[in-house]
Amino acid sequence: MAFATNPRLSTAKHYALIIIDMAAGFTDPTKSPLGAESTQVLAVIEELLNKFRSLDLPVVYTTVVYDNDSEAAVFREKIPQLNCLERANGLHEVDPRLAPLPGETVIEKKWASAFFGTELDAFLKAQDVDGVIVTGLTTSGCVRATVVDAIQSGYRPMVVDTATGDRTAEAHSANLRDISIKYGDVVTLAEAMLVLDNLRTAQGTL
Repeated sequence: MAFATNPRLSTAKHYALIIIDMAAGFTDPTKSPLGAESTQVLAVIEELLNKFRSLDLPVVYTTVVYDNDSEAAVFREKIPQLNCLERANGLHEVDPRLAPLPGETVIEKKWASAFFGTELDAFLKAQDVDGVIVTGLTTSGCVRATVVDAIQSGYRPMVVDTATGDRTAEAHSANLRDISIKYGDVVTLAEAMLVLDNLRTAQGTL
């Protein structure tokens, strides 16, 4: 899905893959009021994940988890369904179909954006990253918030359309359109893979 209202950003030199909230609390509607059917999104993310691992590029997972009632209290007042993500419930654990490998970074967050109140920016800078490919759930919530903060932090954001999802097709489509116009580039899986292959060719061994 692409929109031609604004030009695409130039290609970054070093991308990281950010996998937003692909935990049971979001991927399994039988266990959580926040959950949505995510089989297709999981499959596309798995392809991207395998590509990043093969190129030895940084991978970052995020998950939402709460340890006490004071954390993100106003956010949770607005969205009381978030209370199911208390650590004791285990719904913050990354879906086993995308299980992190030893050494891959998992960032715990309390709010929508993967950048807000976390070590993500410092991690990306330490890895010399200047672009991010953002995937996960949900397009209208944590994905969009992360993309907005990414571009505001100086990164070149790319969103793979089928590697993100939402609870309704309308919310998904509308937010991809907004992201494409204002905050980053919305691309297909094939386009993202081509960008990564071209970088590998241009730079030799990444």
